[in-house]
Amino acid sequence: MWQLAAKALLAGLMIAAIAELGRRLPAMAALVASLPLVSVLGMIFLWHAKPDVENMAVHAQATFWYVLPSLPMFLAIPWMLRSGVNFWLALALGCLLTVGLYLLMMQVGPRFGLKL
Repeated sequence: MWQLAAKALLAGLMIAAIAELGRRLPAMAALVASLPLVSVLGMIFLWHAKPDVENMAVHAQATFWYVLPSLPMFLAIPWMLRSGVNFWLALALGCLLTVGLYLLMMQVGPRFGLKL
């Protein structure tokens, strides 16, 4: 149980640090947020729990393919904000776009041999 609490605390600290950095240096915070820190930590924790090469390879490859549908959100939200859309609505629509693209990836990906 303490391991789960430690993982949650680490994730929370990362988010808080990025938010604080973003108040002073938004572009630097974006750079830090874009780093695959969560993915790398997730792989470390997964490897610790189940050190299986094939499992890790499938996880890493699926992570790559699932990142792609999330990227349009980072173009849609600034476009909506600059077009006058309220922040919360732009965020919600960006998230809905991402969910829709995830669902599309889950339907289309296996047809092209992707293990998702």
